[in-house]
Amino acid sequence: MSRIDQRKNDELRPIEIIPGINKFAEGSCLIRCGNTHVLCCASVEERTPPHVPEGTGWVTAEYSMLPRANRERSKRDIAKLKLSPRSAEIQRLVGRSLRACVDMGKLGERTITIDCDVLQGDGGTRTASVTGGYVALRLAVKKLMEEGTLTENPLLDSVAAVSAGIVNDELFLDLCYEEDSSAQVDLNCVMTGSGGLVELQGTGEGRAFTIAEQRALVELCAKGIQELQAIQMKVLEG
Repeated sequence: MSRIDQRKNDELRPIEIIPGINKFAEGSCLIRCGNTHVLCCASVEERTPPHVPEGTGWVTAEYSMLPRANRERSKRDIAKLKLSPRSAEIQRLVGRSLRACVDMGKLGERTITIDCDVLQGDGGTRTASVTGGYVALRLAVKKLMEEGTLTENPLLDSVAAVSAGIVNDELFLDLCYEEDSSAQVDLNCVMTGSGGLVELQGTGEGRAFTIAEQRALVELCAKGIQELQAIQMKVLEG
């Protein structure tokens, strides 16, 4: 089976990360994964939520899709007077993923919020938010260190994410919308730069899948995440 965009089964969509896209945010980037475009902005506040222990910091995320990010216009969450369950689930995932690479003690009593706004969605918005969110976070930390606000780098590792799935019994990396909507199995994977797993979200949409298939999907994601991390580092060091 050939893919819609003629990619190889283990090939990422074209990836572009543009840093410093927002002049006001402490850290920001626009990440483009094929036709999925997400704006990621990191904001620093000199306070923490009540549940955070004294002397430590916090990293959190918010996620939303613009009304015309999809094929049909969707209502803004504010118009519905509540956050959609999907947005709430995704922003928790992004927050967990980014906290996995931060030493909260070294961050100090401050909060970094990563806002992930989907400008255009074509599958993989949550994984793009994690990958771009890390770049925005890293840029914000860099600014805090340059200003002398932080004396130690609180980042323990990098983090990136990608999807993989089984479509017509074939394993594909980095699913676009058409592939995702027809996938028998869909798996989202978040990993650190050192190769540690942060989170797996695997679902048998059309059929159950085996442990061997899960392992193969994770290995496929690991390959893609290594490539994403190389792009992150090139952007951050450029």
